[in-house]
Amino acid sequence: MTLLNPSTLMNQLIVAPILLPLLTAALMLILGEKRRPLKAQINLLSTVLGLAISVCLFIWVQKDGTTGSIGVYLPGNWEAPFGIVLVVDHLAALMLVLTGIIGVCALLFALARWDRAGASFHALFQIQLMGLYGAFLTADLFNLFVFFEVLLAASYGLMLHGSGRARVSAGLHYITINLVASSLFLIGAAMIYGVTGTLNLADLAMKIPLVPEADRGLLQAGAAILATAFLAKAGMWPLNFWLVPAYSAASAPVAAMFAIMTKVGVYTLLRLWTLLFSGQAGASAFFGGDWLVYGGMATILTSAVAILAAQRLERMAGLSILVSAGILLSAIGFAQPSLTAGALFYLASSTLALSALFLLSELIERSRSANEIPLEEDADQLPRNMESLQPPPGTNLDDQQKAVVGHVIPLTKAFLGLSFIACALLIIGMPPLSGFIGKLTLLSALLNPLGLDVAKDEAVSGNSWALISLLIFSGLASLLAFSRVGIQRFWTPTDRPSPQLRSYECLPIVILLGLCIALTFKAEPLLRYTQDTAAALHDPQQYVLSVMAARPVPGPTAATVSAAEAQP
Repeated sequence: MTLLNPSTLMNQLIVAPILLPLLTAALMLILGEKRRPLKAQINLLSTVLGLAISVCLFIWVQKDGTTGSIGVYLPGNWEAPFGIVLVVDHLAALMLVLTGIIGVCALLFALARWDRAGASFHALFQIQLMGLYGAFLTADLFNLFVFFEVLLAASYGLMLHGSGRARVSAGLHYITINLVASSLFLIGAAMIYGVTGTLNLADLAMKIPLVPEADRGLLQAGAAILATAFLAKAGMWPLNFWLVPAYSAASAPVAAMFAIMTKVGVYTLLRLWTLLFSGQAGASAFFGGDWLVYGGMATILTSAVAILAAQRLERMAGLSILVSAGILLSAIGFAQPSLTAGALFYLASSTLALSALFLLSELIERSRSANEIPLEEDADQLPRNMESLQPPPGTNLDDQQKAVVGHVIPLTKAFLGLSFIACALLIIGMPPLSGFIGKLTLLSALLNPLGLDVAKDEAVSGNSWALISLLIFSGLASLLAFSRVGIQRFWTPTDRPSPQLRSYECLPIVILLGLCIALTFKAEPLLRYTQDTAAALHDPQQYVLSVMAARPVPGPTAATVSAAEAQP
């Protein structure tokens, strides 16, 4: 008997986050709409299993050894750059875990009511996860486009899930913008391929420094067009006009998933920019860095001003996504490993907090509604919109729906208020939660770009001071906006009864906020992880060598086949 190498088993596990949701979605399409309870259980099981696989990969990439920290899988058994390549490194593993966590929490919230607001929710949800996992694992531009389109196709259906005039209108704009971005993606990728003759990221990193001077303009034009598509996804100003209306109109669990989907654009820009235009890219080194810095700062400024005028929590959550995107894009543009490390910590904390805010915003806005419409009794009848999903007044949710219901002491109002305070502190960056640690790390890196003493002002550039000012200004703007909305929602006297909340709606918020609090107490391990990630990103030689050194699994030889056939 031949024993399998544990490293080989983990390499095989790299493709699992893609295959698992693909097979689950196919199974749920076969089951049909009349078996929704079973589909919900299968969906939840598959999503939790995907998270478990992501955690295993996250732990695996942290093991000692230069070659063991990057896993490479060749699905077609063709070596790079000719075949499809999937790669998991520190950055990919972090994004996989974030996707799995938000996927589980969004699905739990949807199981309370939203999964019945339209057809094929569970299949679309799994396809969305497949596209997200694939985008984080792929190592070539062509398959990045494929997974990009997969997650977008699913997001179109999820965006329109639940009907409603506002949702349909915002959804059509969302679809149009993404179709244009996909076209730009194809044009940019084609131009890069025309110059370099390859789309494999590791191979591109090797060939871009060798591009002749006569072709460099075409290469950079293709890269700029490609970046425009991802900047529209990431939410950079002025390409972000579509994002807030679309996210505000989407259902709460879908908007929570969109919070990680926005980070696909940021992730792709970080991956491509550090690989293709690193300091080792010759004459093309750090191409477009200033655009990222200035565009990110413009995004922070415009979004922070807009958040002061926002009146609804959903819109505030969407604008907060833009603020976080601007901070991340600016940090990437500085090409400073310590700043990238702080940005990755901030990415993890802000994404979890913003997902929780999207879920919480629906519960808070629902609690302000004076009228409640009964929930559909027939489990096989799909409700048409959110209004038809409200439970009837006086329903015993403790026994029938396992809910948290306010009685003499308004427990639900206390839960909503405390959760709102936690979300606000995390997004604003107030101490002592992880949002403050993330912004403090960014400020420290900006003030000490080379690890020098703070008193040496000449080491701090003008762009650094500008970003520091915008970080403080955006925090103050968010503080004013959240304080105003908190007073309106929780301190204004009202005669309305305490809202009825189901446990499936409260548990995801508790999980997301609990993880943010855990990051507060366990910030040092994650900061070490993000520092290692940033160091590897800004010195991509190990990534390139790992991908190019991967070899196909040898097939059976004639001798082994003959020996196997000779055995009785």
